[in-house]
Amino acid sequence: MLLKEHKVLKTAIVELPEKEKDKLLLRLIAKDKVLTEHLHFKLLEDESDLEQRSEQLKAEIDEAGTVFAHDPKLSSKDVLTTFRKLNGRINHHFKVTKDISSEVELRIYLLNCIPVLCKESVFSSLYKFQEKLITYFVRTTLSAVNKYTKLHEDLQFDLKDGLNNVLNKIYTGKMAAAAQELKLPKEF
Repeated sequence: MLLKEHKVLKTAIVELPEKEKDKLLLRLIAKDKVLTEHLHFKLLEDESDLEQRSEQLKAEIDEAGTVFAHDPKLSSKDVLTTFRKLNGRINHHFKVTKDISSEVELRIYLLNCIPVLCKESVFSSLYKFQEKLITYFVRTTLSAVNKYTKLHEDLQFDLKDGLNNVLNKIYTGKMAAAAQELKLPKEF
């Protein structure tokens, strides 16, 4: 049932006493974890908290990057799993903060830390995790590029080198064909 389809219900809700509306509102907000976190951020936090959230996510990405760099046994399946998890954390960050510039910055930071060539085991090669990793990497890059182009010029300037590093990584490796198919630019 959508509220916009029931104008009488909407009018009845608006006419409720304020105390009762507040109770209902608080009950509804409590049921949605992301909304609760978003309201906490919007009402109780400031710019320094946004920076702290971004730095915390960068630290998680750095930790994963250290594991990638020092564990030669990692397969593309392991990398893909970690990549998806960190990408999900960035998505959550955006849902809470609604800050597109920090989202794009974090996404580019993540893409620069993710290795795309991994040692494959027989098991992994059966399920073609390397191809899945390449596809996911290129599509994530395309999404970041689309959001990057909507940012203000000053923010684009700050993120340009990191994005060009990602694009260079794509076009000098196995991902060039997938990137060309999706019409990903080679440089900004």
